Amino acid sequence: MKKKFDLNPIIKTLQKVLPQAQKSIALHEPQFDGKEWAYVKKCLDSGWVSSVGKYVSLFEKQLAEYTGIKHVIAVVNGTAALHICLQLAGVRAGDEVLMPTLTFVATANAVSYCGAVPHFADSDEKTLGLDPLKLGDYLKDITELRTEGCFNKKSGRRIKAVVPMHTFGHPVDMEPLLDVCQKFGLVLIEDAAESMGSLYKGYHTGSWGRLSVLSFNGNKIITTGGGGAILTNDTSLPALAKHLTTQAKLPHPWAFNHDLVGYNYRMPNINAALGCAQLEKLPEYIRQKRALALRYQEAFTGIEGVKIFKEADFARSNYWLNVLLLDKEYSCERNKLLELTNNQGIMTRPSWTLMHKLIMYEDCPRMSLACAEDLERRLINIPSSAVLTDLNIVNSTFTEERQG
Repeated sequence: MKKKFDLNPIIKTLQKVLPQAQKSIALHEPQFDGKEWAYVKKCLDSGWVSSVGKYVSLFEKQLAEYTGIKHVIAVVNGTAALHICLQLAGVRAGDEVLMPTLTFVATANAVSYCGAVPHFADSDEKTLGLDPLKLGDYLKDITELRTEGCFNKKSGRRIKAVVPMHTFGHPVDMEPLLDVCQKFGLVLIEDAAESMGSLYKGYHTGSWGRLSVLSFNGNKIITTGGGGAILTNDTSLPALAKHLTTQAKLPHPWAFNHDLVGYNYRMPNINAALGCAQLEKLPEYIRQKRALALRYQEAFTGIEGVKIFKEADFARSNYWLNVLLLDKEYSCERNKLLELTNNQGIMTRPSWTLMHKLIMYEDCPRMSLACAEDLERRLINIPSSAVLTDLNIVNSTFTEERQG
């Protein structure tokens, strides 16, 4: 008879890592301990609170300096950023866009906004993101290359782009994915919404695609309340991105003339003011979150039936959300563990429902998704706020040298 799996050691280990004084611990909450009040007050005092104001351009400049990516356009949220990136990449109605099925729904929705079709790919357990090797083998079988691009032999549609998503802050293996894109003529757009501060082989996520996006939603590692950004090293794209996100209005002192269908997507100045203050604290938040990840890893060593997900050798993750993975034979206990932890005041959650299981996307093309389906059954996100880590611990025990 199969041994009954005891969930109590898991719950006790979580309680050991997390602050004992808190009755309720959120999954991820923002931290405002810098100059947020001062910068927002300056914004209010100036009267410039909408999309025109000095903090917007300052935030863009600081993001470019931090990430090492030349051009940044700040927008209202990450979904808007991805929508514009797809348009700039030449995605048109009827095209297909490859993406992992294990992603947040915004990735697929942005493709739908373009009238295009999401095409779902499998994940790599090493990164939780898109598996480039499986994708390359799959595309060999189902595509043909024509003068006009890469075409799906089954649907007859052009496959225009691939959108890897750096899941929970962990970088996708980008170099082999770049090889796949070059071989099949695909535009690479990085969904780096969750990976602000994460590095792949020493370079910030978002550095590898023709375009990339960030998100500054309230639950991200830094926040502007609502907000996102388009990033690119392609000098031909920033002016058009800015134009499209400001209703495609032609410059004029008073006339309202527009030459394209544009969008009201620019980030307001008051949100950018908050972002400037948050960005100043980002290195500290990353140290705190990496220290918390290490505490989880050490605490769960030897606990039966589970493991804490660790970054790949080529990555330095921001550990936006820590991941508890149940062993495969215990995946049936996932929902019970979710219920018990939440009842104890420890907020946990499962992965997003896989995209191909959502009613609006269930008929979209897809490869075999065995790994993603396995991860969905076993994956639990656990509390990951930077504030959960005592700064004394960060500065003494859990140094960057110990984390490699």
